[in-house]
Amino acid sequence: MVERRRFLQSALAAAVLSSARTAMSSPISEHFSSQLQDALGKALADPHLAARLAPVLLDVGFTWDAPSQPAKSFRTIIAYSFGNRPALPGASSPAPGPINRELADAVIAAQSRSHAAVIYAQWEIASFLKSEQNIGEVVAIDPVVAPDHTVTYLSTDGVAQAAIAHAGGDAAKLGRVCVIGHHDHAKRCVEVSRARGMDAWAMDGLPLPSDYDAESDQPWTRNREIYLIHDMAAQLMQIRAARLASRPSGT
Repeated sequence: MVERRRFLQSALAAAVLSSARTAMSSPISEHFSSQLQDALGKALADPHLAARLAPVLLDVGFTWDAPSQPAKSFRTIIAYSFGNRPALPGASSPAPGPINRELADAVIAAQSRSHAAVIYAQWEIASFLKSEQNIGEVVAIDPVVAPDHTVTYLSTDGVAQAAIAHAGGDAAKLGRVCVIGHHDHAKRCVEVSRARGMDAWAMDGLPLPSDYDAESDQPWTRNREIYLIHDMAAQLMQIRAARLASRPSGT
C-alpha cells in the first residue's frame, strides 16, 4: 500500500509537470485555452472547477509530443513495445510484428546518437536487437509467466517497474533515460517512467514510428482513432488515481 501511495503521489507530480509543460511549450493559443475553460465552466456551471479541469483536457487531448533532451545527455534507453502479431504456426509466443521492428530501428538510431550503455527493451523489440552489433547491453523485458504457465503481458507501468528491478530497484541508477515508443504512446511512456522515478525524456530530433498494424493482436493498436481514445483514457485514469491519492480520506 505504501509503495502504491508513493507511486500515485509521483504520478500526481508528473501530471502537474505535464500541465505546466503544456502551458509553456504547446502551440495551443491562449485564446483557445480561454475558450475551452469558458465553455467548460458554462457546461459545468462551475468556473472554478473548469479552471482545474481545462489544463487536464488540454494536456490529454492536445499535447502528443513527448518532452525531449539532446542525444548526448542519455545514459540508458528504455523501449516500450506497441502491439504484436498472433503466434506463428507451431509457436507458443506472439510474433513481434512490424511496428516493433520500427521501434527497434529507433532504438538503434538512439543508441548510435547517444552511446547509451544499456538498453532495456520489451521483448518484442529486444527480439530484433539480439543480432545487432556494437549497441551496448540489451536487457529484454519479458512477460510474467506464472507456475501454471499462465502468461501476463506487462502494461506500460509494468515495463517501467521491470526495468527498475533489473537496475537493482533504484531508478536513479539508470541516469538520464531515453524513452522509445510509438509516437502516439511516447508521451505516456515518458510520464509513466517519470512516475516511477526515472529522469525520462524522448530524444531531440529522433523520429518515432507512427504507423499502425491492422493485423496487430491487440485491437486497440490497429487503428489510430481507437488507439488515441485508449491512450487518452489511460492518461485520464492515471491523473484520476493521482488526485485520489492526494486527497485525505473522506474528502
